Amino acid sequence: MRIGELARRTGVPVPTIKYYLREGLLPAGERTSPNQVQYADAHVRRLKLIRAMLEVGGLSIVAARDVLAEVDSPARSVHGMLGAAQSAVTRIATVRGTDEERQKAEREVSELVRRHGWSAKPENPGWRALVQIVMTYRDLERGDLLDLLDGYAEAAGTLATAELAALAKVPSVDGKVESAVLGTVLGDTAMAALRRIAQEDASHRIQRRPHSA
Repeated sequence: MRIGELARRTGVPVPTIKYYLREGLLPAGERTSPNQVQYADAHVRRLKLIRAMLEVGGLSIVAARDVLAEVDSPARSVHGMLGAAQSAVTRIATVRGTDEERQKAEREVSELVRRHGWSAKPENPGWRALVQIVMTYRDLERGDLLDLLDGYAEAAGTLATAELAALAKVPSVDGKVESAVLGTVLGDTAMAALRRIAQEDASHRIQRRPHSA
């Protein structure tokens, strides 16, 4: 198919497709003449994946390119894809604090991981982000929010088990890789969206409770 047909089938404007090509997100098509390039169904699928990561998942062009480079790697693995997707969606901010405060936060995160029986390393982007969150809560003297972390961990553990079980049922390697990307990138967005809905519901129910005399 020509680029116009590719645009029609995906809803992505031709200038945007050309931009993705220049940025290395979309593989080049097959040149059949000096002025003609043909694209395949694989390009349609890739464009849909790119749109999902950028428009729904909120990834930057750079982050999406890093994830897609892992997708295209000959040595790719589902475990490696999970790591690449996690790095893409995890924001690591610079947090002020002393070495002592950081070490204390590291110990707290390590203890939380141990309590839940998880096998994870401090290099995990989520681990590093959680250390920063713990430091921030402590700086703001919000022990009440720190107390919520075990509840978050319980929910995260249940969800991760369900996600990996669903991933195991996908028959092809290509499907597993795509599921690892979408499950991580869009899964974060879906979880945040569901939490917003649940918070509204919980707040509504609390407001409707009769006041005690």
